[in-house]
Amino acid sequence: MATNSIVDITKLSPKFQDLYAKAKDFLENDCIPAERIYNMQMGKGEDRWKVIPQVMEDLKAKARSLGLWNLFLGVEYGAYGAGLTNVEYGLIAELSGKAIRIMPEAMNCSAPDTGNMEVFAKYGTQAQKDKWLVPLLNGKIRSAFAMTEPLVASSDATNIETNIRREGNEYVINGRKWWISGAGDPRCAVYLVMGKTDPDNTNRHRQQSLVIVPADTPGITVVRPMQVFGYDDAPEGHMELIFKDVRVPVENIVLGEGRGFEVIQGRLGPGRIHHCMRCIGMSERGLELMIARVTDPSRRTFGKGLSEHGTVVADIAQSRIEIDQARFLVLNAAQKIDEAKAKGAMKEISMAKIAAPNMLLRVLDRAMQAHGAAGISQDFPLAHFYASARTLRYADGPDEVHRNQLGKSELKRAAEIVQKMKEQKAKSEELISKL
Repeated sequence: MATNSIVDITKLSPKFQDLYAKAKDFLENDCIPAERIYNMQMGKGEDRWKVIPQVMEDLKAKARSLGLWNLFLGVEYGAYGAGLTNVEYGLIAELSGKAIRIMPEAMNCSAPDTGNMEVFAKYGTQAQKDKWLVPLLNGKIRSAFAMTEPLVASSDATNIETNIRREGNEYVINGRKWWISGAGDPRCAVYLVMGKTDPDNTNRHRQQSLVIVPADTPGITVVRPMQVFGYDDAPEGHMELIFKDVRVPVENIVLGEGRGFEVIQGRLGPGRIHHCMRCIGMSERGLELMIARVTDPSRRTFGKGLSEHGTVVADIAQSRIEIDQARFLVLNAAQKIDEAKAKGAMKEISMAKIAAPNMLLRVLDRAMQAHGAAGISQDFPLAHFYASARTLRYADGPDEVHRNQLGKSELKRAAEIVQKMKEQKAKSEELISKL
């Protein structure tokens, strides 16, 4: 049985069990020990955006040799992926969350490449797949997804203002984007850019299109890296970009004009809960660090070890409860996607996306508190975990959007509930009349 899991791993496929055992060993004996080396090999100053730590390339080679490669692509993607179910991948993604800076990329399973590879695999032409999907699958290049904009409320994607105008056999792109994750990476070779090809269409969800833009196309300016609580997340980063008269051939459209929303909804299928899966692993690592800290015999306050204080014990207990609650919601969503695809699992996805990042923030806050000032320092991964976790309350849609969607889904049951209550009241009155 997987530790603290609601799934009995021994009842899953032998292929998955083999991959899970390899992933667990890879995490504990390769990825976590490599964290310090990774930081040491990072470039300094401007070189932070030019240097890829060698240890990452070494880990990628080992992961691929173990078969821990492109695991996020399920059975529907055939030979492109490992053929795991969403539940199975969820359990491995949870492990990768424990070394969030290292393990997802080492397995070629990190955002935004995962979603972008799904776009190319699901919607790309053969030429687009050959040019972009194959090198992404091989881990030779990286990519970025350019949708969010600084001048509009981008949580409502119909607000996107970037203009994509057709001129002859080309599209001309003008707009400003920001928080474009991965765009700072020297290996980033391609952007998927969301913009409007038909801004006057009365159907607001048919105004947008998605186009493929090579990163070296003239007219693209990288303005600056955005910082998350002071972290720039180099070398990938989260960049602000300007597209000024950027020209690409019409063959670079994905699926067709006016189908951008259709594509991004498909892109956020199972990928909607990949972050949630990794949240569980990050929270487990946070709790482990907390337990190690409070049981350190050198850590004593007011004549007692930290673990002897009732508030500390209660915090550990509360964290365990909340982690397992969130794990259930995440794996339940994964199972529902396996059974009914993403469209049939929207309620479960919304619950997981709301619950997992908020749970992670609470667990990390307790762990940081138990570490004292060290908890918010560079000596432990907790502060960076916390910064990353806070961004997830925006990623793939803010909490408010998911709560609204979930609440509306529940309200659809109103007529059925009211009718049931009327019938129960009538039966109650009938029973009383017979007294």
